[in-house]
Amino acid sequence: MGVRRLLRKVRETEPPRREPEFPSTGRPRAGPLAPPRPPMPESLPTGKPANRPVVRFCLLVCLLPVSAGLAQTDPRSARVAESRVVESIVPWLAYNSACWSAVELQNLGNREVAAEVEAHKSSGALAPLAGRSGIHVRLSAGEHAEFKLQLPEETTGAWVRVREKVPSPQLSPVLAVSGATECLAANELHSTVRDVAWPTHNPWYSGDVSDADDGVIALINTSESPARVWGCYSFGVLYSVPHNGRPAAELTPVCSETIQEMVPPFGSRQFPVARGGNSHFSLNTRGEAIVLQMLRPAGSSVKVYRVDSTITFGEEVTGR
Repeated sequence: MGVRRLLRKVRETEPPRREPEFPSTGRPRAGPLAPPRPPMPESLPTGKPANRPVVRFCLLVCLLPVSAGLAQTDPRSARVAESRVVESIVPWLAYNSACWSAVELQNLGNREVAAEVEAHKSSGALAPLAGRSGIHVRLSAGEHAEFKLQLPEETTGAWVRVREKVPSPQLSPVLAVSGATECLAANELHSTVRDVAWPTHNPWYSGDVSDADDGVIALINTSESPARVWGCYSFGVLYSVPHNGRPAAELTPVCSETIQEMVPPFGSRQFPVARGGNSHFSLNTRGEAIVLQMLRPAGSSVKVYRVDSTITFGEEVTGR
C-alpha cells in the first residue's frame, strides 16, 4: 500500500505535458517547441517502423517490370547463340580460253537452306558469280544448283567458300558441296572433280623429291589476316649450330633456294616441289586458316591437276 500511495503522489506533483498548438495554416506557433512527429498509423503497432512494409511492397512492384523485360529479350539472344555457320572450301578452280569451273550445291534435307557462295581470285579479291548479283542463295528441299565464276583473266588459283547457315543445334548441315573444272581440247572434254577442303592452323610439309617430280604444293589463305610462308629446296645436307655448348635439338637443312612470302588475305599460291635438281623440299606456314594440298597432273594432255590424297601434312597443335 505504501508503494501505491508514493506513485500516486509523484503523478499528482508532476506538471502536465503541453502539446503544440497549430493554427489553421498548418504551421507551428513561434516558440521554443519543436514540431511534433507525425502520428503513427492506427493499423500498425506502436514501436515498429511504419515504412518497412511499404518498402518491401515497392521493391516487389519495381522488380516486376524488369523481370518481364528480361523474359522478352532472352529468347532473341538464345536464338542467335544457337545458330551456327558451316564453311566448305572448294579450291583450285581454273579459268582460261579452254577451261571453266563451277561449284555445285545440293540440298539433301527436307527444309529450305540459306547459304553464301563467296568466290575469290588468286589475288584474294572477290569474284562475281555469272548471272547473279550477290552471294546469298536459297535452296528448297532437294534442290540442286550450279554456280560459275565470272573471271576475265586466266587463273588456276580461284577458289570458293560456301557458308551454310544452320538455324538450330538440333539440326545438321544438309548442303552437299562439290566443284569441277572442265577443259576442252581436241574435241574432247576433260573433267576434274574438286573435292571440298578445310583449313587448318599453321600447316607444314616436308618430303623427298624424286627425279622429274611435277608435284605442286598449293596454298590458300582463307582468313582475313596475311599469312607467312617460307620454304627450302635442299640436297639433303643438314647442319646444326650448338648453343651454350650443347648441340641443337633439330638439324637444319642447307637450302640451295628458299621461299619467303606474305600471302594476302584470301589469296592463293602454288609452289613446285622440284627446282634446280633438289632432292628435298620443305614448306612452313603461319596463318589462322590455311588450306595446304599437293597437286599433281591429272594425266591428260590438258594441264589440269588432281589432288594427291596420299600426301599428309603436319599441323601445329594448339595449347602446347
